[in-house]
Amino acid sequence: MFSAASIATMTACIFLFGLFFSLLINFRYIVKNAEEGVAVTVLFDDGVDQATINSIGEQIKAYKGVTKVEYVSAEEAWDEWSKQYFGDTELESEMAEGFKNDNPLANSSSYSVYVDKIEHQDALVKYIEGLDGVREVNQLKGATQTLSSFNTLLTYISVAIILILLCVAVFLISNTVMIGITVRHEEIAIMKYLGATDFFVRAPFLIEGMLIGLIGSLIPVCALKVLYEKVISFMTTEFTSLSRFMTFLPAGEIFKVLIPISLIIGLGIGFIGSYLTLIKHIRV
Repeated sequence: MFSAASIATMTACIFLFGLFFSLLINFRYIVKNAEEGVAVTVLFDDGVDQATINSIGEQIKAYKGVTKVEYVSAEEAWDEWSKQYFGDTELESEMAEGFKNDNPLANSSSYSVYVDKIEHQDALVKYIEGLDGVREVNQLKGATQTLSSFNTLLTYISVAIILILLCVAVFLISNTVMIGITVRHEEIAIMKYLGATDFFVRAPFLIEGMLIGLIGSLIPVCALKVLYEKVISFMTTEFTSLSRFMTFLPAGEIFKVLIPISLIIGLGIGFIGSYLTLIKHIRV
């Protein structure tokens, strides 16, 4: 009865751990995609030649943490801006054509620079500002600070919740083993009188704790995998507009990491909980 109760509680703990892990990984994935979409815009001095612009681009590409550098010429900038401002109708296209030989954005060629982590953006901006030929570097300061703060907060919350769940699981398994020792106290004494070794007496309790941890971790990850696949399928089919802004990780990407981690945690908690209880409550 106590073993079954411990397995049920362990299952609940690992289920919560797996659920939180899946949410955390997806949040990080979404934030990562958001970070990759936040670019630093590099503008050049008036009259700078193309060779200098190319040199600036090579220096930026060589900077650690830069994942992509996109060059936008003045003509491309004008084409993009005119489509947004004038539209695509025939009359509006004729109005835009009137500026063809007099590009208002003649000095607006630029680089869009993307980094692997949003925390690296401030250092990158300082580096680019020191390059010859760079007039101005623009960044979305508010977005950078928000994403960086969110990453830090997410890390602290995840560590706190994981530690709480692990401590609860260790406590429950320890109690189960302790009750088992109390119930079998006379049996243990008889085995010792008959010459049983310390290992012979302790091994069943260690195995019991590890089996509780293993079974209690295997059940929830299997249930979570089925549940996750159904939820993601439902979200992508019923909320198509949401999927344009948020991309979720496939189940295979998450559970190839979550399954071994959960099994290792289950075995580890079972062993540690049993071992600590044996040291404290059994004298052999």
